[in-house]
Amino acid sequence: MHILHVKIVAILECQCNAPILLLLEYQSSSVSLSPSPKQCPFILSCKVNFSRSIRNPKLGPNPRSHVTTTASKTTKQSQPMSDTARFVRTVLFLPPGVDPDEVTEDMILPGSNIVVGPYAGHSQIKEAEFVKSSGRAKDCPKDDRPEFGIVGRSNVGKSSLINALVRKKEIALTSKKPGKTQLINHFLVNKSWYIVDLPGYGFAKAPDAARMDWFSFTKGYFQNRETLVAVLLLIDASVPPQKIDLDCANWLGRNNIPMTFVFTKCDKMKVAKGRRPDENIRSFQELIRENYPQHPPWIMTSSVTGLGRDELLLHMSQLRNYWDQ
Repeated sequence: MHILHVKIVAILECQCNAPILLLLEYQSSSVSLSPSPKQCPFILSCKVNFSRSIRNPKLGPNPRSHVTTTASKTTKQSQPMSDTARFVRTVLFLPPGVDPDEVTEDMILPGSNIVVGPYAGHSQIKEAEFVKSSGRAKDCPKDDRPEFGIVGRSNVGKSSLINALVRKKEIALTSKKPGKTQLINHFLVNKSWYIVDLPGYGFAKAPDAARMDWFSFTKGYFQNRETLVAVLLLIDASVPPQKIDLDCANWLGRNNIPMTFVFTKCDKMKVAKGRRPDENIRSFQELIRENYPQHPPWIMTSSVTGLGRDELLLHMSQLRNYWDQ
């Protein structure tokens, strides 16, 4: 019997320069550390279905390519799993090539649960350009460049995040009217990979002519886009967890769509009603853990202060480099 008490401290710097400490605690008491016979270190499961946090199409239709895959070492069922390894496997995001027993604090990106691995490489954006808007998934660019789909509830800050990532004002149209993105928009980055701005969901006040069935519109893209490395699911940290975001996350999980939770608007520390962003993030994570024995990757961001920008790009680089190997 062992008692494990581990804290990961993510320092969120806001405009008032007062750091907010987000404490994620994992505690286990009086539990057996022998691995469950159903536990697989390669797959991130959502209830009875499977979701990967990174896709590698070169490994076949159902590759054992979850981010916790190690270079050459796997935990055998006959060997007890260490406290640290169990924590790392269930709470942290492990990229390929990382041994859970060798993870150190300085390998974890600030404001996230993401571990940096050997596939992390050049992540800075030197140039970005708009390429195409597509009304259907089959009309999207047909080259073999890897891409990241960005999706979230209307007014979550998708366009602002894209502008912040590429550091180019208004490359993605921002509007005070939610629901303006009605097409699949491709932006070519460094002439080698794509950022894809997908229509937001959950906005019911668009004109009748502009309304669409979001699920039907995007389903074909998510399920059939072979060059999709991962989906960045944006979650508004300034409001409590929304059922529509949880439904989207669970749908992606059930359909094996790789995803990363990107919490936006983390600079908004002062709220008139409700809770602070760090409290909302904690609540969202608690709900996600009900369906995911292994927590998907997540990161805190702010398009206003630049919080999380470089870290998110580094995370995307290791997913992209692994996909492109």
